[in-house]
Amino acid sequence: MITTVIIAVTAIVSILCFNNPTLFRTLTFSPWEVMHRKKWYTLFSHALVHGGWGHLFFNMLTLYFFGSVVENYFGAAFGSPSGGILYIVLYVTAAAASSIWDLLKHRDDYSYSAVGASGAVSAILFASILFEPRMGIYIYLIPIPVPGYIFAPLYLLYCWWMAKRGMDNIGHTAHFWGAVYGLVFPLILRPSIFSHFLSSLGF
Repeated sequence: MITTVIIAVTAIVSILCFNNPTLFRTLTFSPWEVMHRKKWYTLFSHALVHGGWGHLFFNMLTLYFFGSVVENYFGAAFGSPSGGILYIVLYVTAAAASSIWDLLKHRDDYSYSAVGASGAVSAILFASILFEPRMGIYIYLIPIPVPGYIFAPLYLLYCWWMAKRGMDNIGHTAHFWGAVYGLVFPLILRPSIFSHFLSSLGF
């Protein structure tokens, strides 16, 4: 239910921004404006804005499939309503946490900006892997699902490598740190989740 609401709100705001450049710029994450104009809210609001239909669709589709897994596990682990509240906290804070690296790196770069929920969605994806490490994950057009515990390190290595190359306009560092945050956040709340992770792998 919470995942559906997040998707609906994100879709509505993103679609509004498609035809409203002023609103788009207001919600966009700009490290320079955060540091020099104190627009700290954009560390969170940029997750509501997307660069196009494809960007929005892919992020929300990923959230749809994996968000329900995390939402259910949080509900089982922490009860109601605490589980739902913590799930929202994870998603919202992941949007900001995934952007800290770029905030520091580009704090004096007036031209740098970023939009999209990718960092927060990466956090949800990796939290779901923590709960269900053997869960199959499909990668682009590959018809065979990759187990989560194999996908996770490959994804992190890919994000690190692509961020180092810096040859495209994708926020690979946000993906990387969002993913890491998605692993760390649940473990801070309940370290015993790691035992569940290991037992799911047969250890």
